[in-house]
Amino acid sequence: MCLATQQLSKQLLAYEKQHFALGKGDEEVISTLHYFSKVVDELNVLHSELAKQLADTMILPIIQFREKDLTEVSTLKDLFGLASTEHDVSMAKYSRLPKRKENEKHKAEVAKEVANARRKQHLSSLQYYCALNALQYRKRVAMMEPMLGYTRGQINFFKKGAEMFSKRLDSFLTSVSDMVQSIQGELDAEAEKMRISQQDLISVNESVYTPDSDVTSPVINRNLIQKAGYLNLRNKTGLVTTTWERLYFFTQGGNLMCQPRGAVAGGLIQDLDNCSVMAVDCEDRRYCFQITTPTGKTGITLQAESRKEYEEWICAINNISRQIYLTDNPEAAAIKLNQTALQAVTPITSFAKKHEAHHPSQNVKPTDNGKTTPSESAGIQDSTQLIALGTPIQFDIVLPATEFLDQNRGGRRANPFGESEDGSKDEEEDSLLQQMFIVRFLGSMAVQSDNTSEVIYEAMRQVLAARAIHNIFRMTESHLMVTSKNLRLIDPQTQVTRASFELATVTQFAAHQDNKRLIGFVVHLRETPGEESMSAYVFESNTEGEKICYAISLGKEIAEAQKDPEALAQLMKSVPFTNDGKFVLLNDQSEEDGATREEGEESEA
Repeated sequence: MCLATQQLSKQLLAYEKQHFALGKGDEEVISTLHYFSKVVDELNVLHSELAKQLADTMILPIIQFREKDLTEVSTLKDLFGLASTEHDVSMAKYSRLPKRKENEKHKAEVAKEVANARRKQHLSSLQYYCALNALQYRKRVAMMEPMLGYTRGQINFFKKGAEMFSKRLDSFLTSVSDMVQSIQGELDAEAEKMRISQQDLISVNESVYTPDSDVTSPVINRNLIQKAGYLNLRNKTGLVTTTWERLYFFTQGGNLMCQPRGAVAGGLIQDLDNCSVMAVDCEDRRYCFQITTPTGKTGITLQAESRKEYEEWICAINNISRQIYLTDNPEAAAIKLNQTALQAVTPITSFAKKHEAHHPSQNVKPTDNGKTTPSESAGIQDSTQLIALGTPIQFDIVLPATEFLDQNRGGRRANPFGESEDGSKDEEEDSLLQQMFIVRFLGSMAVQSDNTSEVIYEAMRQVLAARAIHNIFRMTESHLMVTSKNLRLIDPQTQVTRASFELATVTQFAAHQDNKRLIGFVVHLRETPGEESMSAYVFESNTEGEKICYAISLGKEIAEAQKDPEALAQLMKSVPFTNDGKFVLLNDQSEEDGATREEGEESEA
């Protein structure tokens, strides 16, 4: 008991080092067990005293009885047996003596040997019998004395225990008993709750467990700012081989975290700030989407298990990428963002009022003196005058089959770094402006007016709303090359020009004021005499839309100034050039100025 209480005290102290899946109420239990450990240590002192007393008054007499009395009787029995055997041998010799009297001397020796054997046997038998008689009394004392010592030791132990603990532990034991009963009551209530839940689960329809059972009309929450669940991650294992791994993903602030099975915590797998997400076709799998970094680099490809999860993940990542989680009320900001996309169902004609104070119209019209100046915004028009009701929306800039045919027909390839092939080389070298932006095509639609930038805002609303209503998340990524002659959309992989717009046909361009990455422009084409068509194109850019608008505006100024050598000279003086003779734009200008200052400082040094 002394050793057992020592081990018990150590185990009670070691309880707090145990790792349980759930730690509810552990602090209270640990403090209670620490107090019990002190009580056990005090009991250990009493057990030590009891052990010493039992060793002296119970164990020692039993050992002495076993080692002394029982062993002595057994030894005397063996000696008596040896003496009897020796006597039998001497008697056998004596019995073989002959009748003749010639061997009197031998006869006397045998007789003496018999006498000695009988004396020895008699003495050993007496000692053996005396030990047996004494054992009859000693065995009674040997059992009573240890029990007497055991009983006295236990009584003394209980008396000291009662004096030490009875009064001090009564209230503590009562509170522990109440706590145990309370926990047991909570356990019973939880068990009953789980039993009811299990019955409910057993009684539900099998469709609850069927993946993607509500594919026709899933209930989708588009205002999520955090999301967690299992997704399949695409890993490239070779040049053309890939594997898919099912992992647990969750968002934490602006980060996408991944936690493998059995791991203690998750690790960062993708920074979601300012990234873009789009649906992709991947290895004939459903519900795949891809996350692209702000620099345009392809990130990771994931697969959801159902349409609901697929759309909620895309919406959640899209909301997080706009850093809504940093606002005071992220949920309200997400709801407002999605409601803005759905406002096209009920057109708002006063939308331009919100932007006129902050975002003047980028409508560019030639003046009488031959120079190009931004004109004032036209009056606010009704949305039906801008875009006809029921106008279809195109969500892909070019069909894959058409693109394939264009490549086979020898479509021109363009290089985003200003290099090109064949006939387009001279054209690009002659262009004073070349600026490339990474954009994703959201949609285009026919419009009825290009007199105001309101038509672009209305097109943005309707395109975003149509994508939200019809659950269209796929976006075509392209490189938008802005030159002083045209706007070209270039395939980033094949460098094939997907679409080209003459800069003179671009009559309106504007960036969204709330979502700074949205950019749109209107193209005005005269197909045949008397027939004109106007189309609005909406894009999402990795950079601010104002930079693209500035590049287009500068391109128009350059194109107009090229008609007048003096105007061109003035423009070239006002805008700095790069080393290769191209105009410097926005951030390029600040970087160039910084480099110039550094070179100047080095020269002065």
